[in-house]
Amino acid sequence: MDGKQGLSETRLKTRPAARAMEALPQPRSALGRTLGLSGVLFLTLSVTSPVSSVFVIIPGMLHVAGTGAIWAMALAAIVCVATAYIYAELSSVWPVAGGEYVMVARTLGPLAGFVMLGVNVFNNLLFPPVLGLGLSAVLSRVVPGLPVVPLAVVVVAAATLVALLQIRVNALITGLFLAVEALAVLAVVVLGFAHPVQSVLPMLAAPVVAVPDGLVPATLSGIGLATSIAIFALNGYGAAVYFGEEMHHAPTQIARAILWALLLTLLFEGVPMVAALVGAPDLGQLLASEDPFGMLTATRGGDFLATSVSVGVAVAVVNAVIACILASARFFYGTARDKCWGRPVDVWLTTIHPRFASPWIATLVAGGAGVVCCFLPLELLLVLSGTGLIAIYAGIALALVAGRRSGALDDAPFRGPLYPAAPVITLGALGYVVWLNWLDAAEGRPGLMMTGVQICLSAAYYWLVLRRRGAWNVHVPQGAR
Repeated sequence: MDGKQGLSETRLKTRPAARAMEALPQPRSALGRTLGLSGVLFLTLSVTSPVSSVFVIIPGMLHVAGTGAIWAMALAAIVCVATAYIYAELSSVWPVAGGEYVMVARTLGPLAGFVMLGVNVFNNLLFPPVLGLGLSAVLSRVVPGLPVVPLAVVVVAAATLVALLQIRVNALITGLFLAVEALAVLAVVVLGFAHPVQSVLPMLAAPVVAVPDGLVPATLSGIGLATSIAIFALNGYGAAVYFGEEMHHAPTQIARAILWALLLTLLFEGVPMVAALVGAPDLGQLLASEDPFGMLTATRGGDFLATSVSVGVAVAVVNAVIACILASARFFYGTARDKCWGRPVDVWLTTIHPRFASPWIATLVAGGAGVVCCFLPLELLLVLSGTGLIAIYAGIALALVAGRRSGALDDAPFRGPLYPAAPVITLGALGYVVWLNWLDAAEGRPGLMMTGVQICLSAAYYWLVLRRRGAWNVHVPQGAR
């Protein structure tokens, strides 16, 4: 009787402790599905950052192609639509945090997949510090003389802390930032179309470019170079796949997120560019300006509006840094789950925060590497990033062809139209971009060489490290297909 009473007392004492243990957040081993279509769309648009592309990248198109930038944007749109359909079909089958390397490994084999992974390591790590180092120039109208490196370090570090939060919170934050960015674009569109000076049709029929002596006809080579710049400016819609494991009904919804992201990016970048060209008081001055959109807003709207637009662009840059770190963290989480780095690194990088459900160590690694890279010269970062986008687009185009031929894509929830038009257009455009980059001995050719080095290093790591451990198979979580 005493023994039974003692046992009962022990059970009564342990029940509260057991209940307390049950109440504590339990460790997670997988990302949770908490995002809808709008959340993934907000995050993807933030990675694409169309507003910062308008003010930072598109001026380069105007310098080399002048009003021919309209043709360049149209040609780039065709290429990007083709590539978006490739992303959409592959992502509907493999909506996995690892992204492109999973698609390539599943269709072209583990060596090709790991090469894709290696190229993406550089792309994911270097883009946030590149954005951060450009923020001082963006804010120069608001606060002249801001220190470049300290500002970049603060922005990347703060973005990393934000990226640790629950993904739905980040989707809300990026959505609010996008609303601020949209106001900056709206200001350019209204100011341009409200005071038209030039007509679009003559600019299409006889495009011109600015030279020191005035305006001269734009060349086909200049329009071609501007097209390659536009492809880069529109890039980012494929980032939706990194959030696929946190999306409800990802196989059937992720294609919509990718295609909507591209459509909105085209509108956010193409319309203000045309508006600025139509409303420019002095077309030659606008085409030659380092800050054509800032010049238009200052001329048409005054200094206060120009300052407000500069703040909107700065918000776009910060938003892009946050979203890129979010995507990068999920990429590294995927690589560790596929046992790429060995213990204990693989264990650390797959750790999920019990409260925020985020890959928090992978987030800190991605952000910490970005902070360190802020101390490197911007020119070096641009060379190190190479021309990885070319390799990534080529890889997924070939993956689509291989997947269609092998039957791996037979049950794809989304099927791209007019096959094989999409991979043919993508690969043809990439061949032309490679040729243009090779002709550019100052920046393009070193970038191609650096991408070649990345490919060789990735292949060497696969043969000398991964392959010796046994077969390397990428992981596709249950429910992803």
